[in-house]
Amino acid sequence: MSNNNYIEQKKNTHLYFQIGDNKYAINSDNILEIMKLPALDYPQKLPNNIVGLLKYNNFVINILDIRFYLNIEVPQYNIHNELLIVKTDEVIYGIITDKVIGILPFETSLMDAIPFVDNKMIIDSLYKFNNETIFVINIYAIENLLKEHENKWKEIDILSLFPQDEHSKSIMAKRTLSIIDKASLKLASGELHVKNKYISFNLNDDCYCIALDYVKEVLKDTSITNVPGTPDFIEGIMNLRGDYITVINLKKFLNLPLTSAQDKKPVVIIKCNELKLALLIDKINELFEFQEDNIIEQGEGYFSNEFMYNENLYTILNIEKISSDKKLIITDM
Repeated sequence: MSNNNYIEQKKNTHLYFQIGDNKYAINSDNILEIMKLPALDYPQKLPNNIVGLLKYNNFVINILDIRFYLNIEVPQYNIHNELLIVKTDEVIYGIITDKVIGILPFETSLMDAIPFVDNKMIIDSLYKFNNETIFVINIYAIENLLKEHENKWKEIDILSLFPQDEHSKSIMAKRTLSIIDKASLKLASGELHVKNKYISFNLNDDCYCIALDYVKEVLKDTSITNVPGTPDFIEGIMNLRGDYITVINLKKFLNLPLTSAQDKKPVVIIKCNELKLALLIDKINELFEFQEDNIIEQGEGYFSNEFMYNENLYTILNIEKISSDKKLIITDM
């Protein structure tokens, strides 16, 4: 892949998610972190489009729900809502979603720009995917709207949107304390960029991650076709929009203990050294950025480094080593 093509593909990689009946997307370069909805602060006087405030790495950031901007009814939140931490060139803010779906490289030919978009219109283009329309969010338009202090949004009792039962409030409060305690993103004043971004996932009860530079797509479930006569660690092949990709069972490839079969088959699709593979995992967790200085160096092998994040030990997979392993010579189908 040429350097120009690589840069173009990385620029067009989007995180897409669901809010209500619709799907939306934001360029993954602008996503700092994904987390379950924590407890928020709500001072008495906030603009109606802001649902709360959150202390995030020495910043107090606004948390919003884009349904206010789109004149869509805002339902009750629950502990399963997910929060995207988004950065622009100037600010960081959070967007409440119903569910994060995955990461998808957008093909320019399938994107349709919306004509007459102004600097406060938060949807600036549409993307066609699997007979569905994904609405691409203009995060800079949201930034402009956040700078306004007019209360022109629909009046609503914001606090009534959040769970009121003690169990839910306790869970959300613990999440907030965890955000305050962690020191994974030590941003200097005015600095909004961190060096390393990772996709994290589980194999058995252990946490692993892959540098986002290698990740082309993340799917929470996929259909896999078995191929007779292949090595045990090859789960089969999958058809991704006409592209047949070999699926590697990571636990078998890494000689990790096997657990019982699972209903869903989440995969992380990677590309390295012109080889594209789908890595079968147990559970996709989150996208986050991590400060390089806190990584513990390891020896050469399938596992390159380790680090502590949010009280968990994460092992970074050495994708260069895995993709160049001689065992995979037959997998480029």
